Amino acid sequence: VEVNNELVLKTAGRYKPEEMLLLMPHCLQRSTCKRRLTYSIYNCKRCGKCPISDLIALSERYSVYLAIATGGTIARRIVIQRLPKMIVAVACERDMASGIQDIYPLPVYGVLNTRPHGPCIDTQVSIEMVEQALRRFMQPRYYPENLHQDQDAGGKETADVIENLIETGQAVAGAA
Repeated sequence: VEVNNELVLKTAGRYKPEEMLLLMPHCLQRSTCKRRLTYSIYNCKRCGKCPISDLIALSERYSVYLAIATGGTIARRIVIQRLPKMIVAVACERDMASGIQDIYPLPVYGVLNTRPHGPCIDTQVSIEMVEQALRRFMQPRYYPENLHQDQDAGGKETADVIENLIETGQAVAGAA
């Protein structure tokens, strides 16, 4: 994963928000939560007891599509449906390594989750690291702090990005 990330950092370009995908594992969701997020991330009530709420906020702030996958098959389906040019993914080392191989040659920047309760249950991720990855691969004119400047200048592309977020605001993924 580390070698892959170094390669992606050196070779991947900068992308528009609609060309990017945030791909998360379902194990980030609190195991006692009754809400089904794999069909729509917006089923989350944003209680803050797991990282999902912060990831949704990040997705909305940067206008990048966020999807939650229950496993590799669903993750591949999401990639095929969305056809992103760049993926920022979160997973454990084993799942990330196999996912990167499955998706090659599409660039995937991997952020490893932490597993304080063991594998596949109540995992955590650094929101700051996910945001840093988004910013590294996103064209700077689409950073949230730059959108208002573009809008004030009458930037049609900024309005298009905001409209795209509204149109694609709900992440839909199947369950395994």
